[in-house]
Amino acid sequence: MTNPIETDCLIIGAGPVGLFAVFELGLLDIKAHLVDILPKVGGQCSELYPEKPIYDIPGFPSVSGQGLVDNLMKQIEPFGATYHLGQQVDAVEVLGTAEKPLFRVTTDAGEVFQAKTIAVAAGGGSFQPKRPPVAGIEAYEGHSVHYAVRKIEHFRDRDVFIVGGGDSALDWTLSLQPVARSLTLMHRRDEFRAAPHSVEQMRALVAADKMKLVFGQIAALEGEGAALSAVQCRGSDGQPFTIACDRLLPFFGLTMKLGPIAAWGLNLHENLIAVDTEKFETSTPGIFAIGDINWYPGKLKLILSGFHEAALFAQKAHRYVYPDRRLTFQYTTSSTSLQKKLGVA
Repeated sequence: MTNPIETDCLIIGAGPVGLFAVFELGLLDIKAHLVDILPKVGGQCSELYPEKPIYDIPGFPSVSGQGLVDNLMKQIEPFGATYHLGQQVDAVEVLGTAEKPLFRVTTDAGEVFQAKTIAVAAGGGSFQPKRPPVAGIEAYEGHSVHYAVRKIEHFRDRDVFIVGGGDSALDWTLSLQPVARSLTLMHRRDEFRAAPHSVEQMRALVAADKMKLVFGQIAALEGEGAALSAVQCRGSDGQPFTIACDRLLPFFGLTMKLGPIAAWGLNLHENLIAVDTEKFETSTPGIFAIGDINWYPGKLKLILSGFHEAALFAQKAHRYVYPDRRLTFQYTTSSTSLQKKLGVA
């Protein structure tokens, strides 16, 4: 049997919260390995909205999803985290005690870890786009049909057809309209779930004849091979109509699956991991949950909330990793030793 990879903390999930956990742990001399099912770091920010602006990160009036990930990677570089990407944690075995935790973790790629602590930072679990119930749509996926926008340039000078009435549909309508040759937005009804300001901006573009707004549902796709040429629709009045397009973006939401985490024996609350609000520890001592994957009274699913949770979890993790070492909280602005770790002293 292969010797396990030993680490102070195994972070499951390499999204923004998991990456920031590396920073908070690193300040306390806690080494970390990260496992993520995606082939790259960044989580939802990199996979679903790399170019979408985020407005509620302190100190950044606006930063793109990928820009935030890039900054986090630069911030944690001094701490030498190791990444194990494109694999999923299948099993977690408790080897230690409540006072001195130790875990054996196995992934579907056959890697085995022995960790003193675990931080589950897996967002909402595994995200899968909800596919429209249209025959043959699979043949167009990845070429003409997309469930996320990874590069705006891929839609330049294209005839874009967006379907949906939530924030994703409206956000990408506003972002792609300036680069698309033509853009049509379709929703089932003239009521939207998106932010009111986004809806107002969309309606202003329609009034200025810079895009079209129609109501109905997708019925069928037209095209040859993977090249889409038109979408057949059925109006709210039951009448058929056709939209000519070569790019289709259906935003029907995401399905979240907790995956193997559900079998780890942790207390769950509506498919999320219940934690305390002092250290964000789960029902199993030594296993923590931070970010969108956790639940506690008053929980807000914001990246900045996950950053706060990462900072407090790291303090408790230090007690498990270094039980005989006293931890004295210090500000990074006043501690010379911390500044040396960051390479700024």
